[in-house]
Amino acid sequence: MNKKEVVLLSEAESLERLLYRLPENHPQRQFIQIELYRTAAGKRGEDRLERKFIEFSPEENHRFLRNICLTLGEWKIQMDGLLLTERGAIIVESKNISGQLYFDDKTGEFSRVDLDGVRTVMEDPTIQLNKHIRFLNKFFKRHKINFPIDGIVVFTSKNCEFMIKPATNYVCKTYQLVDYLFKILHTFPQEATHQNLAKIDKLLQKFHTPYKRQPLCQLYFIDADELKSGVLCVNCKKHTMVRKRKAGWICGQCHTVDPQALQQAIQEYFSLIHPQLSNQQLRKFCKLESPYTASRLLATFELETAGALRNRTYQLKKEQ
Repeated sequence: MNKKEVVLLSEAESLERLLYRLPENHPQRQFIQIELYRTAAGKRGEDRLERKFIEFSPEENHRFLRNICLTLGEWKIQMDGLLLTERGAIIVESKNISGQLYFDDKTGEFSRVDLDGVRTVMEDPTIQLNKHIRFLNKFFKRHKINFPIDGIVVFTSKNCEFMIKPATNYVCKTYQLVDYLFKILHTFPQEATHQNLAKIDKLLQKFHTPYKRQPLCQLYFIDADELKSGVLCVNCKKHTMVRKRKAGWICGQCHTVDPQALQQAIQEYFSLIHPQLSNQQLRKFCKLESPYTASRLLATFELETAGALRNRTYQLKKEQ
């Protein structure tokens, strides 16, 4: 029997599913709605950035890697993007920040003024970029790779305006990215030894340490018992899906049939509640009555198990 794959929902999907389960009067509800808006806007910005890279076509070989997570001892970093070319590497950090943006070289502060004229001092994204450059230099040196490294911060929001730009770092908007990448490439030594990009790519993949997402209830300090239980109907957005032996899962309110309803619910549990799931917890979360039925249903999914019988727990498959 081919088992069904279970993975975490995307961050935006997780926030959306959390909102469906939060009571209307929950004190965290408005905050979660803002988080969903920001996450969705950030994803749209990343998509625009992705499309812009299609226009980048230098004559030399190149590779663009996304979401690179590396570790040196206790030092961990996550780079949004890394462009590898034959002459050097360019770290690409994306930020979805709107408003008027100010980089003050005298004070070292980064701030933005929003549409209401409110000024907010924020963490300077060029500081993070510089840390990543230092990390990658050390990482390449440890693996005997002599490679020039630079970086750029790309602001993906359509509603941002640079009022003061930093003197020592590259920052740009999405539509300016390709021109800036070529500008940075021209600063790399022309006589630099051409590197084997496939070898470097393989090295980075070997030492890639996937980012571990924290379940949202743990992240936002929400008691899981406050959430609505049941299996969500994607049509009417009510937790009223019930299991029918022959027909699968059917909504008791709008009668929508969804064969993937339980799969989505289990993905919700791992995304919202906890990285481990038991038979009892599944029954409570999905309003299932029979331990035997829950056990048979869990056996249809591609999950890792630990323990036996009543103490058995289930978790997502680890990345190979």
